[in-house]
Amino acid sequence: MLNFSICLVNFLVFMFFSLLFFLLSIYYMYMDMVYFIEWDLLMINSSSIVMTFLFDWMSFLFMSFVLFISSLVIFYSKEYMMEDNNINRFILLVVMFVISMMLLIISPNLISILLGWDGLGLVSYCLVIYFQNVKSYNAGMLTALSNRIGDVALLIAISWMLNYGSWNYIFYMEIMKNDFSMKIIGGLVMLAAMTKSAQIPFSSWLPAAMAAPTPVSALVHSSTLVTAGVYLLIRFNILLVDSYLGNFLLLMGGLTMFMAGIAANFEFDLKKIIALSTLSQLGLMMSILAMGFPKLAFFHLLTHALFKALLFMCAGAIIHNMKNSQDIRDMGGLIYFMPFTTTCLNIANLALCGMPFLAGFYSKDLILELVMLSNLNLLSFFLYFFSTGLTVCYSFRLCFYSLTGEFNQSSLNCLNDESWVMSKSMLGLLIMAIISGSILNWLMFSSIYMVCLPSSLKNLTLIVCFIGGLFGYMISSVKFYFLNKSLNFYLFSFLNMSMWGMPILSTTGIVKYPLLLGFKTMKSFDQGWSEYFGGQNFYFIIKSFTMLNQFLQNNNLKVYFMMFVFWVLILVALMFS
Repeated sequence: MLNFSICLVNFLVFMFFSLLFFLLSIYYMYMDMVYFIEWDLLMINSSSIVMTFLFDWMSFLFMSFVLFISSLVIFYSKEYMMEDNNINRFILLVVMFVISMMLLIISPNLISILLGWDGLGLVSYCLVIYFQNVKSYNAGMLTALSNRIGDVALLIAISWMLNYGSWNYIFYMEIMKNDFSMKIIGGLVMLAAMTKSAQIPFSSWLPAAMAAPTPVSALVHSSTLVTAGVYLLIRFNILLVDSYLGNFLLLMGGLTMFMAGIAANFEFDLKKIIALSTLSQLGLMMSILAMGFPKLAFFHLLTHALFKALLFMCAGAIIHNMKNSQDIRDMGGLIYFMPFTTTCLNIANLALCGMPFLAGFYSKDLILELVMLSNLNLLSFFLYFFSTGLTVCYSFRLCFYSLTGEFNQSSLNCLNDESWVMSKSMLGLLIMAIISGSILNWLMFSSIYMVCLPSSLKNLTLIVCFIGGLFGYMISSVKFYFLNKSLNFYLFSFLNMSMWGMPILSTTGIVKYPLLLGFKTMKSFDQGWSEYFGGQNFYFIIKSFTMLNQFLQNNNLKVYFMMFVFWVLILVALMFS
């Protein structure tokens, strides 16, 4: 009962502040207001270290969404983590996670950003290793070490900003954007954002972080950890426009979308499919951000947060009822047993695909139409639209495996929709996944975007989605089983299991080969020649001489008699010779 009351209190407090921040966001947007608060801490070398807060419509709106999703996740955790004896510790970690994200959102100062940034990294490590087994520890270490690269980049950026006398980057970006130091700072911040948002070549930690409990995945993959990098670059977007940094980020974002889309089509773990889907959408946000549309990236960030949290909650409810099995091949016909959960899953999937008038449609369709309107090269154009087709493809494949056909587990099961708390949590997100796209569209864009395109380009998004859905059905259907197996045979091992060889770059290569080199060096030097010519061999030589001396002294009479015998024999031999 105590656990339930803690969950309920957190839920009510977070929901209250979510509503309050949403109303403040509308007010600040309408009045075009920005509040900038500084708290001077100390001064070093004429540079004052200040705690800074920036309150504008964007920070209030993002905080509102983070608190809304985290309140429902905490409420959902009450039932999902029911059998955990340490649920209070879990709720406390989630609250610390949310507070770290709040600090990051309202900080226009690199030093105060570092508080929230490192808080996210530390608490995410604690949450990934929460179940305390070998897989969790490996995933936690991979997550922590990958993110440390970005943390170090942020620290170097802080040291470079010492050139300007303050760490309030918003004062310098507009007027100093062509300055060499500011370009270096922009590159370092971009590196930090790429590690936190898992862009190529730092993508391997995101699927590994699925070792965390499902409520954590719902929070991490929707509005907190992985979106921190995107949000940071939205604030730094002036440095990316019309520069080589933006072009590089556009390529990396497109490749991330493409890689994650292909990998998701050959994955059978339910949570990993949704994690790779997040990776694909993060690539989309980064790409559109690199093209100079920060407001649109922020719009997609908010809409994606809602339906992605809903997807993870549905996945958690299904895993809970499937006796903790995450393999989609074990599922099937779930629509007959869990109608409400599968309805939520379908709606979230359709929002992800960009189904008209759901949340994802308003942001994704606008993004793709602006891509067609922009002066873009052929490679980026191909990556955008092919990745969109792959998104529909793996979404249809997921639905086909889990919702249709026969149930593939034991006939004696307890599949049901009677989890009252989990269902109520999903219902809140379900409503928002339907209506949030249109509401945000009315709020954020004061003037209507008029995108004039030829009918062939206008219908291209629809055609790509249709082809993707058809192909998703084909690679999943029994009728086209040969296609599925042949694709599996050629592509599965390289594209999915190794994620384009990125673990070699981010973990295996960094850990395995230096350790191997150290082992060989130790064998050659420390335990090799230096031991032979050094203390160890010297010790063995002295020891052998000592043992010989001890043997002689212990047997001195026998040795004396033997020497006498040998001496007599030698004399006799000399006499007769």
